[in-house]
Amino acid sequence: QVQLVESGGGLVQAGGSLRLSCAASGRTFRSSNMGWFRQAPGKEREFVAAFTYNGGGTYYADSVKGRFTVSRDIAKNTVDLQMNTLKPEDTAVYYCAAQKSFRDYSRAVSDYAYWGQGTQVTVSS
Repeated sequence: QVQLVESGGGLVQAGGSLRLSCAASGRTFRSSNMGWFRQAPGKEREFVAAFTYNGGGTYYADSVKGRFTVSRDIAKNTVDLQMNTLKPEDTAVYYCAAQKSFRDYSRAVSDYAYWGQGTQVTVSS
Protein backbone atom coordinates (compact mmCIF):
# COMPACT_ATOMS: atom_id res chain seq x y z
CA GLN A 1 0.00 0.00 0.00
CA VAL A 2 1.28 3.50 -0.85
CA GLN A 3 -0.13 6.80 0.39
CA LEU A 4 0.60 9.95 -1.59
CA VAL A 5 0.30 13.64 -0.69
CA GLU A 6 1.06 16.42 -3.20
CA SER A 7 2.10 19.98 -2.41
CA GLY A 8 3.48 23.01 -4.19
CA GLY A 9 0.70 24.07 -6.52
CA GLY A 10 -0.39 27.66 -6.96
CA LEU A 11 -0.85 30.60 -9.30
CA VAL A 12 1.99 31.70 -11.56
CA GLN A 13 2.36 33.92 -14.61
CA ALA A 14 3.18 32.46 -17.99
CA GLY A 15 6.91 31.83 -18.29
CA GLY A 16 7.26 31.23 -14.57
CA SER A 17 8.16 28.12 -12.60
CA LEU A 18 6.66 25.91 -9.93
CA ARG A 19 7.91 22.83 -8.13
CA LEU A 20 5.47 20.14 -7.08
CA SER A 21 6.37 17.59 -4.46
CA CYS A 22 4.78 14.24 -3.69
CA ALA A 23 5.40 12.69 -0.29
CA ALA A 24 4.96 8.93 -0.28
CA SER A 25 4.55 6.50 2.57
CA GLY A 26 4.31 2.76 2.49
CA ARG A 27 6.65 -0.15 2.22
CA THR A 28 6.30 -0.59 -1.56
CA PHE A 29 7.36 2.94 -2.56
CA ARG A 30 10.88 1.91 -3.49
CA SER A 31 9.67 -0.76 -5.91
CA SER A 32 6.97 1.32 -7.61
CA ASN A 33 7.08 3.40 -10.76
CA MET A 34 5.91 6.93 -9.96
CA GLY A 35 3.95 9.17 -12.28
CA TRP A 36 2.59 12.69 -12.52
CA PHE A 37 -0.71 13.27 -14.28
CA ARG A 38 -2.91 16.31 -14.80
CA GLN A 39 -6.54 17.01 -15.48
CA ALA A 40 -7.87 20.25 -16.87
CA PRO A 41 -11.57 21.19 -16.59
CA GLY A 42 -13.66 19.23 -19.07
CA LYS A 43 -10.73 17.08 -20.16
CA GLU A 44 -9.54 13.59 -19.37
CA ARG A 45 -6.68 12.96 -16.99
CA GLU A 46 -3.42 12.79 -18.94
CA PHE A 47 0.11 11.56 -18.40
CA VAL A 48 2.77 14.19 -17.69
CA ALA A 49 5.91 12.43 -16.47
CA ALA A 50 7.18 9.25 -14.83
CA PHE A 51 10.18 8.00 -12.88
CA THR A 52 10.87 4.28 -12.91
CA TYR A 53 11.93 2.35 -9.82
CA ASN A 54 14.52 0.20 -11.63
CA GLY A 55 17.28 2.35 -13.02
CA GLY A 56 15.63 5.72 -12.52
CA GLY A 57 14.43 6.19 -16.07
CA THR A 58 12.42 9.32 -16.77
CA TYR A 59 9.65 9.78 -19.32
CA TYR A 60 7.70 12.83 -20.41
CA ALA A 61 4.68 13.78 -22.44
CA ASP A 62 5.65 15.60 -25.61
CA SER A 63 3.80 18.70 -24.41
CA VAL A 64 6.13 19.13 -21.41
CA LYS A 65 9.40 17.69 -22.68
CA GLY A 66 12.25 20.14 -22.20
CA ARG A 67 10.27 22.22 -19.70
CA PHE A 68 9.44 19.76 -16.89
CA THR A 69 11.81 17.55 -14.90
CA VAL A 70 10.80 14.66 -12.66
CA SER A 71 13.10 13.52 -9.86
CA ARG A 72 12.97 11.12 -6.96
CA ASP A 73 14.60 11.11 -3.53
CA ILE A 74 14.52 7.61 -2.09
CA ALA A 75 15.84 8.73 1.31
CA LYS A 76 13.05 11.31 1.68
CA ASN A 77 10.38 9.20 -0.05
CA THR A 78 9.50 12.05 -2.37
CA VAL A 79 8.96 12.53 -6.09
CA ASP A 80 9.18 16.09 -7.40
CA LEU A 81 8.09 17.75 -10.62
CA GLN A 82 10.00 20.90 -11.55
CA MET A 83 7.95 22.90 -14.03
CA ASN A 84 9.64 25.70 -15.97
CA THR A 85 8.48 28.00 -18.73
CA LEU A 86 4.89 27.39 -17.75
CA LYS A 87 2.12 28.08 -20.25
CA PRO A 88 -1.58 28.80 -19.70
CA GLU A 89 -2.36 25.39 -21.20
CA ASP A 90 -0.49 23.79 -18.29
CA THR A 91 -3.32 24.89 -16.00
CA ALA A 92 -4.80 21.79 -14.37
CA VAL A 93 -5.04 19.76 -11.21
CA TYR A 94 -1.83 17.76 -10.95
CA TYR A 95 -1.83 14.29 -9.42
CA CYS A 96 0.95 12.11 -8.14
CA ALA A 97 0.42 8.39 -8.72
CA ALA A 98 2.13 5.07 -8.11
CA GLN A 99 1.94 1.74 -9.84
CA LYS A 100 1.92 -1.47 -7.85
CA SER A 101 5.33 -2.97 -7.18
CA PHE A 102 7.56 -4.38 -9.88
CA ARG A 103 5.31 -3.44 -12.79
CA ASP A 104 6.43 -2.37 -16.25
CA TYR A 105 6.41 1.38 -16.76
CA SER A 106 3.15 2.71 -18.16
CA ARG A 107 1.56 6.03 -19.18
CA ALA A 108 -1.98 4.72 -18.76
CA VAL A 109 -4.11 6.11 -15.95
CA SER A 110 -5.63 2.68 -15.41
CA ASP A 111 -2.21 1.16 -14.64
CA TYR A 112 -1.68 3.34 -11.58
CA ALA A 113 -3.15 1.92 -8.37
CA TYR A 114 -2.48 4.73 -5.90
CA TRP A 115 -3.28 8.42 -6.25
CA GLY A 116 -2.80 11.60 -4.30
CA GLN A 117 -5.56 14.14 -3.74
CA GLY A 118 -4.24 16.54 -6.39
CA THR A 119 -2.88 20.08 -6.32
CA GLN A 120 -4.09 22.99 -8.46
CA VAL A 121 -1.70 24.71 -10.85
CA THR A 122 -2.97 27.87 -12.54
CA VAL A 123 -0.90 29.70 -15.15
CA SER A 124 -2.12 33.18 -16.08
CA SER A 125 -1.39 34.77 -19.45
